Amino acid sequence: MPVKVQCEKLCPEWPCEQPDEFHDIWVVMEADEHGINEASLQMLTPAKKIQSKKPDEKIVAVLVGHDVKKYAEIPIKHGADKVIVVDDPRLATYYPRVYGQVIVDLAKKYKPAVILVSATMRGREMGPYIANTLRTGITADCTDFDVDEKTGDVLMIRPPFAAIMLAYIKTPFRRPQMGTARPNVFPVPEPDESRTGEIIEEKLEDILDPGMQLVSHTPVKRSEVLIEKAEIIVSVGKGIGTPEGVQLAEKLASLLGGVVAGSRKAVDAGFVTPDRQVGQTGKSVKPVLYIAIGISGAAQHMLGVREAGRIVAINIDPEAPIFRQSDYGVVGDYRPIVEALIEELERLKQEGPQALEELLKEAQAS
Repeated sequence: MPVKVQCEKLCPEWPCEQPDEFHDIWVVMEADEHGINEASLQMLTPAKKIQSKKPDEKIVAVLVGHDVKKYAEIPIKHGADKVIVVDDPRLATYYPRVYGQVIVDLAKKYKPAVILVSATMRGREMGPYIANTLRTGITADCTDFDVDEKTGDVLMIRPPFAAIMLAYIKTPFRRPQMGTARPNVFPVPEPDESRTGEIIEEKLEDILDPGMQLVSHTPVKRSEVLIEKAEIIVSVGKGIGTPEGVQLAEKLASLLGGVVAGSRKAVDAGFVTPDRQVGQTGKSVKPVLYIAIGISGAAQHMLGVREAGRIVAINIDPEAPIFRQSDYGVVGDYRPIVEALIEELERLKQEGPQALEELLKEAQAS
């Protein structure tokens, strides 16, 4: 049973509320002209896990923006029971304070017990604003969620202290309970086209002054697949040594039809750009094949590749931690190893694209 809060012992600035006044599990959806962000749909997976242990709670997707009502059925097909939509031309430009305040106002009206937010760039901006304004706690970068069987509190599970253990964090006295998870930590629930649910349209009356103004907007041109979407990743660490080594990795990635990424140390050394960093302070990836070159395998980095299908490690140090978590490991100087791989791939390429495709399929199936 939820704890009875003794309001007189809490901060006098906080409203007196009891946890049992709050119900349902909210998942904040992120949408633009291209549709709903896949990362926010992924958060329906932990929402469903929480619901499995709190069956009286409904999963509610919250969709805020302009021209977004047309997407309202999508969260329902992926597991939401309801969708609250705020569709307004004044929300055509994303401002974190404005979007955050809209969700705060909705939360004050409906009183959700849980709010889950994907830790995208928007989510990292809005989540703390929402939590602070509602005077509640928020746990960032969770890797799992559970429910305390005695109290019904949601347990936010994340790796602190250099990822050497797991912390179970809960908010027993305040609601909503808020948590974020980085993209690709959870899969998107399989869609069920037969599912139906309630769509609630909320009208926006007053709107908060954003405190800023968008002067110009230039879309970023991407010549490569985002590492979050890549099926094959060749990742480099500090052990790659030189920019020439990175060029070797890029050639290998190109032959495999993949992309190059890197560890935090590779980013610090200037070998790869920050948007290609994999790990606890970078991005989580889920490729079919992850080739790690010169990466020691610190826990912070391996958190970002926990969803990889196959991990191949190349490292000169036989005691490198990455070998304990790899499917295949090669000990030695990466240069002759990668050069031999490139030579073999080029030979297969000369035989025809089908030969290389068959090799990759065999590797994925093994």
